[in-house]
Amino acid sequence: SGKSAGMNSFLFYNLLTFAVLPFALAYHWYRSASRGRKPAFGERFGAVSAETRQKLSGHPVIWLHAVSVGEVMAARPLLKALRQRYSDHRLLLSVTTETGRNVAEKDSLADAVIYFPFDIYPAVRRLLNIVSPVIVIIMETEIWPVFIRELNDRNIPVFLANGRISARSFPRYRAFSHFFRPVLHRFSRLAMQSRADMERIIEIGAPADRTLVLGNLKYDIPWGEVPDNERNTLRKKFGISADSVVITIGSTHPGEEALLIEASAGIMARHHNIQLVLVPRHPERGGEVEALLSSSGLPSVRRSLQLKGDAPPLSGRILLVDTIGELMSLYALSDIAYVGGSLVPTGGHNLLEPASRGIPFLFGPHMDNFMEIKELAVEYGAGIQVADVQEFRSALDELLTTPDMRKVLGYNGLKLLRSSGGAVARHMEAIERLIGR
Repeated sequence: SGKSAGMNSFLFYNLLTFAVLPFALAYHWYRSASRGRKPAFGERFGAVSAETRQKLSGHPVIWLHAVSVGEVMAARPLLKALRQRYSDHRLLLSVTTETGRNVAEKDSLADAVIYFPFDIYPAVRRLLNIVSPVIVIIMETEIWPVFIRELNDRNIPVFLANGRISARSFPRYRAFSHFFRPVLHRFSRLAMQSRADMERIIEIGAPADRTLVLGNLKYDIPWGEVPDNERNTLRKKFGISADSVVITIGSTHPGEEALLIEASAGIMARHHNIQLVLVPRHPERGGEVEALLSSSGLPSVRRSLQLKGDAPPLSGRILLVDTIGELMSLYALSDIAYVGGSLVPTGGHNLLEPASRGIPFLFGPHMDNFMEIKELAVEYGAGIQVADVQEFRSALDELLTTPDMRKVLGYNGLKLLRSSGGAVARHMEAIERLIGR
C-alpha cells in the first residue's frame, strides 16, 4: 500500500542520512578549516549557544529557515513584516550556508541566526526542545522529512513560503513522489509563487486543499529611482568618479567570468570613461577571479583592500568586489548591470535587484530558476536577454551609446515592480491564520 511504501522510504531515508553523516561532517570541517573558521558542529547537532538562548527566552518564537543568500534576500520583506506584526515574538533565522549566515547577521534581520541542524532525530529533537517555536516558516523548497515529521508530532504548524518547483527539477521530484507525498502532507500550508508551481507540487503529492498561489516575495523589494546625491555619495564610498559610466557585472560563476572579462576588455577599449565592477557570487573566489583579470591584462583593485585603506585609486582599474552584502548598493550607483549565473547553466539570479534601482540590465540564456521573473522582465522591456557573449558585447555597446534607451529600460523596471508587489501581505494573512489558530 501507499502508506507502507511511504514508511519504507522514510526508514530508508533515515538510514541513508546516518550513512552520509560522516561525509557531511568531513565536508563541513574542510570548508571551515580552509576558511580559517571553527566548524559549527554544535549547532548542526541541535545545540545553541547560551547567548542565542538568552535572545529567545521568555518570548514566543517564530522560526524561519532560508538555505542561502538567495533565500535570505527573498525572506527580507517577510521578516520585516513579521517583526512589525509580532513585535512581542522573537525571530529565529536558520541557514545552511556560511554566506547565507554572513548576510543574515550583517542585516540583523532576526533576533538570532543559527545553522540548520542535520536532519536526524537527535539533532532535531534537541533543538526543538530548546526553541519550541509557535510556527516554522520554510523558504522555497526545503523539504526535510525528519524535521517536518517532528514538528507535526509536536503540533507546530509548518508553512512553506515562496514555494517553487522549477521546470528543470520537476521530473526529479515527480520520480520520487512516493517519498515526497507523505512529507508534503505534513505541511499546514504550501504557498507557491505561481500557478505552474502550484500544479507541479500538487502532482508531486501536496494536498490540493492546502496549496495556494500567493505570488513571489522577491517582487516585494523596496524600489525607486536613485536620487543623484545618493548615487554620488555611494560612488565616493567605492572610490568611483561621479562622471564615469558604471557597469556592474553581478553574481558571476566559474566559467562565466572568463567570457565576460574578454568581452569587457573590448568594451573598455572602445568606450571611454567606463568603470567596470565585477562581483563574483562567492566572495571567496576573489583570488581566482583576480588571476583571470591579470592574465587578460586588466588591472583590478580588490574591495577588501579598499576597505582596509591600502588600495590604489581605481582610475582605469576594474573594481573586484570580494565582500558580502554590497551588491544592491553597487546597482544603485550603476548605469548598467549584468545579472550573472546566466551565461553558464547555473539557473540565473534575481533580475528584480537591478530593476528596483531603475537601471537597465542584461542577462544570459540560462534563467531556469527565475523563469517567471525573466518573462516579466522581457514583457515589460526592463532588461535584455542575450544568447551568448557576442550578443552581450553588442547589447552593451548599444546601451553605452544610447543613454535614452538606458532611461526607458530603467523606467520599465520600476513599472514592473510597481505592478507586481503584494506577496508579503498575502503571506502574512496566511501566517496569521496559522498562528492565530
